[in-house]
Amino acid sequence: MHTTRRALLAGASATLAATAGCLGSVTGSGGGDDTNCDLSARETVESLPAPALGPDDAGVTVMSFEDFSCPHCQTYHLEEFPDIESELVGDGVRYEHHDLPIPVSQQWSWATASAARAVQDSTDDETFFDYAKALFENQGSYSMSLVESLANDVGADGCDVRAAAENVRYRPVLETDRQRGLDMGAQGTPAVFVNGQQVSATFDAVRSAVERARS
Repeated sequence: MHTTRRALLAGASATLAATAGCLGSVTGSGGGDDTNCDLSARETVESLPAPALGPDDAGVTVMSFEDFSCPHCQTYHLEEFPDIESELVGDGVRYEHHDLPIPVSQQWSWATASAARAVQDSTDDETFFDYAKALFENQGSYSMSLVESLANDVGADGCDVRAAAENVRYRPVLETDRQRGLDMGAQGTPAVFVNGQQVSATFDAVRSAVERARS
């Protein structure tokens, strides 16, 4: 883990000169609380496609690597992503969410991402994005009961999602995504790529890159 984190942090100063991002690691707070759910461990999920919006055969693909505990990711997801979704996605543009737990929080960077993937796995990609938004809106107040209740709010099985968070059922999926981001050159989160080229995590930068890719 230490070697991987050093690789993640390498060259951080140059990256941050272009765009702010989360790089460090802090200890998570909160955790298990009273529940009537069955939280026994279930089979670990080894693979799951990235949740995506837009056509499968799009000529332009936007990939975003995020950590649910990163405040810069919260800003990106709540302030920049909505414009990307409404103005760019769908017209020959595909948007993929990828997880890159730095981890900012040793507990919640993994637990919330696993919960979100459980929502995706049991419902659909659109519901995943609804749940991701709810998580980011509640960043800083994470608890297992919150993970459960937000899942219920979007129509998923809250107990199953909570169990996925408690046991980090989707950790192999998250680890694979994380390594993919590192291999692509991500040095912090959010890290956004348009057709494989990293751009600043802003709507304007993504729009410009999409327009260049289309030309």
